[in-house]
Amino acid sequence: MITIDQLTYTYPNSDRVALQDVSWQVAAGEFVLVAGPSGSGKSTLLRCLNGLVPHFTGGTVSGQIVVDGLDALALGPHTLSRHVGFVLQNPEAQAVLDRVEPEIAFGLENAAVPPQEMRVRVEEVLDLLDLTPLRERPLTTLSGGERQRVAIATALALRPQILVLDEPTSQLDPQSAEEVLRALVRLNEDLGLTIILAEHRLERVLRYVDRITYLENGRITVDDFVQPAIAQIPQLPPLVRLGRELGWSPLPLTVKEGRRFAREGVKGGGGERVKAQPTRSPLHPFTPSLLTADNLSYAYNGRSALNQVSLQVNAGETVAVMGRNGAGKSTLLKCLMGLLKPQTGEVVMNGRVVNGRAVAEISREAAYLPQNPDDLLFAETVVEELTITLRNHNLLHQNGVANLLDRLGLAPLAEAYPRDLSVGQRQRVALGAVTITRPKLLMLDEPTRGLDYEAKQTLVTIWQQWLAEGMGLLLVTHDVELVAQVADRVIIMSQGEVIASGPTAEILATSPLFAPQISRLFPDSGWLTVEDALAGVKGSRGAGGQG
Repeated sequence: MITIDQLTYTYPNSDRVALQDVSWQVAAGEFVLVAGPSGSGKSTLLRCLNGLVPHFTGGTVSGQIVVDGLDALALGPHTLSRHVGFVLQNPEAQAVLDRVEPEIAFGLENAAVPPQEMRVRVEEVLDLLDLTPLRERPLTTLSGGERQRVAIATALALRPQILVLDEPTSQLDPQSAEEVLRALVRLNEDLGLTIILAEHRLERVLRYVDRITYLENGRITVDDFVQPAIAQIPQLPPLVRLGRELGWSPLPLTVKEGRRFAREGVKGGGGERVKAQPTRSPLHPFTPSLLTADNLSYAYNGRSALNQVSLQVNAGETVAVMGRNGAGKSTLLKCLMGLLKPQTGEVVMNGRVVNGRAVAEISREAAYLPQNPDDLLFAETVVEELTITLRNHNLLHQNGVANLLDRLGLAPLAEAYPRDLSVGQRQRVALGAVTITRPKLLMLDEPTRGLDYEAKQTLVTIWQQWLAEGMGLLLVTHDVELVAQVADRVIIMSQGEVIASGPTAEILATSPLFAPQISRLFPDSGWLTVEDALAGVKGSRGAGGQG
């Protein structure tokens, strides 16, 4: 279905090769995961399959790309769109119309599909992706998972042979992500559709794919079936990493597969299960309070988005806000920053009431990173993004730009144009731009979207240093593994209300939706991370005298 031979590609005005000597084949009906670090060339490779690279981007290219028997370098997106359905990381970016059914039909109208056949095709994809009840809904009223399914339906309506998806679950809560992935499995198994999927959160997708193609620095370094591949690739989800550390074979891809090893791994000498003990320190009091919100309520055009929400963030503390798509999390951050004016309630930041103050004044005390990093990027170079922030705060005498770029892994890209970077790299640039002033309070909306495990760990290390110096961190995220690693407290929201709040181990362990892999593997243990489990398993073996 896909044959790439010695493909090398360089973006315009860049001296860095994006793809180098890539040779790759995908058979009809395969479900392939494309993985690798941020900026390794995954999105570029995917965009080669429908002709966006190089026909839309420009640049220098050599080699050969044959997709469904067509020369992709010669024909471009106009022809290839009939054969390759492409779903962007951000479904909002490819929406044209305002309602579900017209949006799905739009591509068919442009392809001059006859009206009767168009109606048949629209009905088919509505049924296939369980969208029939939503056909008349405005796109703005849909959840993230529903928007993603609409984007897939729009691509499938043209009946392509190949479906290509770039980070389709990066903005989705665990349940919505599961719905999208199960829909893809149905398409692959029932229709024989060839699916190419790029994804960083491997814990979500490993169980579903046939094969893994792993890129580093624009080259394919691993290309194999799942089990041989995960023995070779450096970045792994928690469950697989724990299995590798403890010598489990074959390495488990699902929590169900891992439970067999877990039952044997935590036993005493007589075969009885040792009662696991939490390895984390208990929650300790933090002072002083950096942020307090009391009874915040907000409505969009009469539709309630927040209802009597209260929270507190103290110095040195990380508070994570979780919930389904559309629960009100991003609205909460905007109210805290003064970007939205709550109808009721009060926000106090550093002892001063926020209500009524200008956003520019509030931003001197708190840094806010929105979900879309492009909202903050407007300079010509990466380094300039950070210096502009300092200039706006009259802090140009401070010398920390080079150091922060280095710590964020952006030093080699200091002179690059920010919007030419990958999503993960743009996310780090935006984070650098809002944190270069070293504010006391940091509010982040999905800060790990588009980041690989290593880049995520780098951020965690930086945050931990800032927290030790007294910064407070308020984190809105769907990344349960990140929350398990860094959060002191967790708040879960639903339909604009706080439905649970408390210590991380207590909240995550009792949540069927937001429990991390290690917590599911060892229920009632209090363990949340690989490090917790490794320490606990060793302790249980020592307690029993044998493993």
